[in-house]
Amino acid sequence: MHLAFVTSLVPDGTLTTGYEIANAAIIDGLRRAGVQVSVVGFTWPGKQPIDPENTVVLGSVDVQTHTASAGQRLLWLGRALAEGQTFSSVKLRHTGEVRIRKALQTLEPFDGYVLNGVTLAGAYPDLFRNKPSIFVAHNVEHQSAAENAVAARSLVERLLYTREARLLKQLEAKLCKQADFVFTLAEEDRVPLGIADDRRSATLPLTTRATAFLPLSSRQPAYDLALIGTWTWQPNRIGLDWFLEQVVPQLPHSMQIKIAGRAPAGLRSDHPGVEFVGRVEDATAFVRGAKVIPLISQAGSGVQLKTIETFELGMPAVATRSSLRGIADVPENCTVADDPAAFALALTHAARLRLVDGDGRAFHAAQIKAMDRQISRGLAALPRSMQRHAA
Repeated sequence: MHLAFVTSLVPDGTLTTGYEIANAAIIDGLRRAGVQVSVVGFTWPGKQPIDPENTVVLGSVDVQTHTASAGQRLLWLGRALAEGQTFSSVKLRHTGEVRIRKALQTLEPFDGYVLNGVTLAGAYPDLFRNKPSIFVAHNVEHQSAAENAVAARSLVERLLYTREARLLKQLEAKLCKQADFVFTLAEEDRVPLGIADDRRSATLPLTTRATAFLPLSSRQPAYDLALIGTWTWQPNRIGLDWFLEQVVPQLPHSMQIKIAGRAPAGLRSDHPGVEFVGRVEDATAFVRGAKVIPLISQAGSGVQLKTIETFELGMPAVATRSSLRGIADVPENCTVADDPAAFALALTHAARLRLVDGDGRAFHAAQIKAMDRQISRGLAALPRSMQRHAA
């Protein structure tokens, strides 16, 4: 079976975001199942695909809103309003349908599509209907947009997120309806997407890497807590704001808290132990430098890749229930707490007691096994559809 993996950004080997990590895991899973996968999408500016022989590049694009100029943001917004498109999809509309059709023709013969996320498939919703398809819903995007609207800091932001939520709900319903099978990354996402029927959808467990981390014979933490993420992404920012405003004030002043990753300007904390360290060269080493990992998600959908990586490393953690979406088996050295006071108390106890590390290899192996099983289910739905398309 030969499938075109249609995605906004093609893998380039730099797994810096959860989206990129998930894409690599899904492509690896399809190839383990014996599928010939050809990737179709855009590259980041200055980047090259990691697998050029099996990749069709549609062009180069920087889809980050926070780094775009004011003029570029206004151009995207104007086009989105004029064309009735979501803000995220309109960024990919400059290529044009004709060019994408020609790119797809270079892959023939192929059997179907894997529509990876809503962005590129949503930019051209009628382009990928001539063959069977699997839709990968990384998140319930309309739900995330609605949560962003509630958390918006201005009326204009609230109105834009509300519009995005309305359009995304329509778009996700369309993509789910036309797909022959849908993968979500969290069980909780199937109902709001209207695809809870086991014959039409399945939850896809993920890993953050192809091979398991080897446990360290000894680990000497240099600080108490470590958080890492792209904090400019609104769902992540909502969790970080909750942590800084409601949890951190209840932590001992002696506690050392390192926060790595891209952060919005002006982000700060009055706690003397909080340090924003920006980008780190080795994310794994940074995480392993902590006694405990706070898993702080408060919003969004899909799966938290940082949660999976924490469990793959065997690290002690304190997690909100939202952080555990898509996780069937929570390790024993993870405490679950949603109340800010209980969360702070659990972090304090875990850091003082110096909870032992687990062996994340068993968790990684279980995720791989479950993922392969679910991919087989999704692929089994395509041959029947291929016959219908041929007829």
